[in-house]
Amino acid sequence: MKKLLMPIVLLVAVFTLFSCGGIKQFAYYQNIDTLDLSSSKGLFDAKIMPKDGLVITVNTTDPRAAVPFNLNTGNNNNYSANAKESTYLVDNNGYINFPIIGLVKVSGLTKRECEAVIHDRIKPYMAEKENPIITVRMSSFRVCVYGEVNKPGEFVVETEKISLPEALAQAGDLTIYGKRQNVLLIREDGEGRKSAHRLDLTDANIIKSPYYYLQQNDQIYVEPNKTKKRNSVIGSSTSIWIACISSLTSITSLIVTLVRL
Repeated sequence: MKKLLMPIVLLVAVFTLFSCGGIKQFAYYQNIDTLDLSSSKGLFDAKIMPKDGLVITVNTTDPRAAVPFNLNTGNNNNYSANAKESTYLVDNNGYINFPIIGLVKVSGLTKRECEAVIHDRIKPYMAEKENPIITVRMSSFRVCVYGEVNKPGEFVVETEKISLPEALAQAGDLTIYGKRQNVLLIREDGEGRKSAHRLDLTDANIIKSPYYYLQQNDQIYVEPNKTKKRNSVIGSSTSIWIACISSLTSITSLIVTLVRL
């Protein structure tokens, strides 16, 4: 009886070890219950960068006062209460060329800061009673997710705010072969400098990381784990061996047939 029990006990022990290993490999935020998140307080606000597309509109109580400051307004005799959207491309030096007031440095500013700068620059051109309302939004906030995810691709972020887990969720989450402890984030700053950052999704400290929230044009690459790499090698080798054995079998069969003749 003892001889029969030993293999069963060993089998259960091995299964338990593999189960625990699986949980540690795939579970996110494993230490979150012991983590102090008070230092993570603060709302994310994206900063404008060169090559961003900005949709900027100026609205006033007298629609005619806003016309010179809005692009694509058509015939100036058509005084619409709602000015059409105007898109500006931030140049490599961080400027946009705004009607009437000329070049405006916007790189490094948040949307609210950009609105305030434009407001102060155009206010002197208007009647004293006018208080123009400036609206700025980014039309080019995108992130790219690829590698071991279920739906790789480039994703447009309408809200101009997205976290790393949210981006991965849009990509259908990691496959079972995705390396959760070593997700690569490639980022370019406002001066064109690239940087690479390795992130561990199983560690809850990522919530406090400066890379938890993504900025426009971030790239996220999910590396395949050892199992996927090993299976890829085995798959290629197996195909080669099968082809070789098939050829050898055919040659052997031909030789046997010729000998018998």
